[in-house]
Amino acid sequence: MPSLRELLKGTLPEDLLRLVPSSFDIIGSREGAVAVVEMHEALEPYKGIIAEKIMELHKNVRAVYRKVGGREGEYRLRELELIGGEEVGEVLHREHGYLLKLDVTRVYFSPREATERQRVASKVQPGEFVIVMFAGVGPFAIAIARRQPLVEKVIAIEINPIAYRYMVENVRLNKLEEKVVPILGDVREEAPKFAEKADRVVMPLPKGAYMYLHEAFTCFKKKGGVLHFYFWDREDDLFKRGFELVRRAAEEHGFEAELLEARIVSPYAPRVYKLAFDVKVHSKSL
Repeated sequence: MPSLRELLKGTLPEDLLRLVPSSFDIIGSREGAVAVVEMHEALEPYKGIIAEKIMELHKNVRAVYRKVGGREGEYRLRELELIGGEEVGEVLHREHGYLLKLDVTRVYFSPREATERQRVASKVQPGEFVIVMFAGVGPFAIAIARRQPLVEKVIAIEINPIAYRYMVENVRLNKLEEKVVPILGDVREEAPKFAEKADRVVMPLPKGAYMYLHEAFTCFKKKGGVLHFYFWDREDDLFKRGFELVRRAAEEHGFEAELLEARIVSPYAPRVYKLAFDVKVHSKSL
């Protein structure tokens, strides 16, 4: 299959070809998908032809959206501009054997993090009580419950009512009503209701998750557990700041933090990366 740049040769000026994105997100199934592309401003006059070529490359893509600006607001949403195809928002996305229904224009979802979701899900043990904060349409919660069917319960908290509605539907679509409990609300208000219940807490929000570490540590059982914490940081000192935030929060709650693994999940901007920290939390008193 030719690349998008190869398809655009002879259509775009040579000096702009290097700005054509080498990858973009395709969300949806063979029956119908949308593409979401990040595009340099210099390509603005050519956005229509770029969308046309994306749909030529991927016959199942019915709409192409361009990212406009950064993620904003309480719900972490980014404005999307339709640059090709028909107005399609809602799709049914398949990922590692489960289904996720969502509207790309109204909720946050990243198909690029499917591997990370499976990595975390593979670590969950039978009988664990898991809390997923900032749960979105439910991809982490559903991945965990599908990968570890003997999990005791997965509590999934989401503040965006539209994302919550899709999460409820996705739990039903995947027949996980007995395992996944969707909760609509603010993590600061909802997480403390599960004080001292969690064996594992997942915080898949790289921008600002550190502000909710108090709630995460409140949820852990007295003996501790495992924390999956996400953080954006610069290349100059990738892992030090993120773990130090966790270590300090653990200390404040009478826990010790042991770093199990720290890894780059994906690049975010030049010299800035999304990082994952797997942290073992031990009680000092036990």
